[in-house]
Amino acid sequence: MWIIQPDFDADGEHELEVVHAHCILHGAHLIPVYGHNCLPSDIHHTDTLDIFHAYYVNKYIDHHAFEITF
Repeated sequence: MWIIQPDFDADGEHELEVVHAHCILHGAHLIPVYGHNCLPSDIHHTDTLDIFHAYYVNKYIDHHAFEITF
């Protein structure tokens, strides 16, 4: 699996970029790198991209993802 991290600019804000729909080959499952601490009980699934700083990407999730990466 790969570990990916979001990009930030000099002000600490997320760098944003528009990706055209015809450039997207396949969806990806992002698995957060949790760390050693317990998650708060009030965490909501819509906040995961803002809470976690790194994610695993499983290139073996299915045969389509495996074929694209190799």
